Amino acid sequence: MTNCKIFSTQKVKWNLLHASKIPEPIKVFPEEVDQIVDAVGNHQNSMVFLSSDGKLYRVNNSQTKKIIDAVEDLPPIKSIHSGFYHFFAVSDEETPKVYAWGDNNYRQFAAFNIAQNLTEPTLVMEDMNKFNVDQIYCSGHSTMFYNSKTKILYGCGQNNNGQLCNSINRSSLSEITKSQENVERVFAGHSHHTFIIKTDGELYGFGYNTSGQLGDGKMTSTQFDPVKIELEFPTEDISKIVPSFNATAILTNDGKVYVSGLKNNTGFETDLHKFKQYPQFKDEKKIIKEVSSGFKHFAYLTEDNEIWVGGSFSDINHSSFTLRKIMVLEEKSIFNTLRCQDHDEILLLNLQLKNFLNQDLEKLLANESFSDCKIQNIPVLKLLIETRIGKKFDEIKKYLEENCSNEEIQNLLKWVYCDDISKRTNEILNHFGIQDPRKTKLLKNDIKKLLFDEETADFKLVIQNDEDYEDDDEEEEELPIHKFILAARSGLFLDMFQNLDPNLKTVKDYSGKSLETIELLIAFLYTDQLPITADTDQELVKEEFEDIIEYYQLNSKIPILNIFEKCSKK
Repeated sequence: MTNCKIFSTQKVKWNLLHASKIPEPIKVFPEEVDQIVDAVGNHQNSMVFLSSDGKLYRVNNSQTKKIIDAVEDLPPIKSIHSGFYHFFAVSDEETPKVYAWGDNNYRQFAAFNIAQNLTEPTLVMEDMNKFNVDQIYCSGHSTMFYNSKTKILYGCGQNNNGQLCNSINRSSLSEITKSQENVERVFAGHSHHTFIIKTDGELYGFGYNTSGQLGDGKMTSTQFDPVKIELEFPTEDISKIVPSFNATAILTNDGKVYVSGLKNNTGFETDLHKFKQYPQFKDEKKIIKEVSSGFKHFAYLTEDNEIWVGGSFSDINHSSFTLRKIMVLEEKSIFNTLRCQDHDEILLLNLQLKNFLNQDLEKLLANESFSDCKIQNIPVLKLLIETRIGKKFDEIKKYLEENCSNEEIQNLLKWVYCDDISKRTNEILNHFGIQDPRKTKLLKNDIKKLLFDEETADFKLVIQNDEDYEDDDEEEEELPIHKFILAARSGLFLDMFQNLDPNLKTVKDYSGKSLETIELLIAFLYTDQLPITADTDQELVKEEFEDIIEYYQLNSKIPILNIFEKCSKK
């Protein structure tokens, strides 16, 4: 995301739900800051924001206002993380570097020979590859390092409560030490306990557990070794796990929430030692789209724009820790995410969420070679305009040229190509009968309609298929494709289409991959998903997908094998 400019006139609004009263929304983020893609905070309510162009912004508290400073002299950043009092940032470079700042009392950075606390982001790892890790997670006063290829989890820092899943009897570890193998997913936070899903799909937790934070239903004591957690739903359904100090919340893919731990932190009626669903959410069939944790509370954002809080949050209804609704946002609220600061503040954000399809199609905005029409001399792609808006091109063109400025048309195209939307664009779409486009007209859903659609396809991809034929006879298969989609998503197809005779309507695939793999690849390019079924030859397809990103020159950030694994388990 950070190497891709997000075009949008909608700037980030940062809203604080303060402890002492129901708040008025306040806009405090600078106008010049582009879309924010992530935000993290520490135990001192200091926040760090990552913008879509890879810049960091720090928000420090004063007695009268929030002080927002851009962090200078850093390369573009792709990910940020925070623990109790320390931060990490990973650069978006061919050889990623790691920067850290904050407390190092427990040697959170000591593996890199830096003992002192750091007030400014400091280079602590010049080459992540040398340390065999590609992802970092902060957890309390410790740091977890993960290698997504070898599936090994490492750690350093505080270990007195088993935070590092290491039985070494020392309060802190100053060197990166192996914690676990065969790790598929990691869930860590400000607390002293962590969850992992292993490659066999089983869920484990370790660390601080005196209040039943791990939710295994059996133990309420510190766990230096991983404890297997049994749930009433498969781990494939887990969207995220959010640890708080004395509790944990699990959000599922279908918007359900399960909690375990101290009642004063969960807002449940009793202490829990096993994960249970909130009765209020269950009875009212609430769909939760985001959950965040503070030091001793959880906050939830529902699909119908309600904000609920459970646990010890401020003096709003301070006599009760039970789950309660504290605010209803406007019906067409732009906010899709919330973040809890540890002490009595909730931040509402409209984060630009990662979407590889949107990123790739955005490139066509600047590539006139795949445009076939014009609106007010602005090159556009007729089929994409019609598919997105659902009207005939001539009708759309007439209205825009008669009623909209050049800038408004440009902003509409940002929505057409990559889902970015402004207030005026919303009004234009309302004219064409599109209400609430953030929910009803997503780019991925519109592009999916074009998959293998012979009526709208402008090209045929010819594939050599030698399966199921005797005497080595070869048979060619032709797949209907849209060259703008394949060109946007694959550097190989982009080169093909730009150098082909314009009169040609077919192009041959020379990859040598099977028909089944090519069909899955095309489906992925249209949908960002792999439609794996029970009939899919998974062993063959996975083997062929090993080099598919490099051969077809796809977006190098797409974790396509992880996507394959996730889809194959469904």
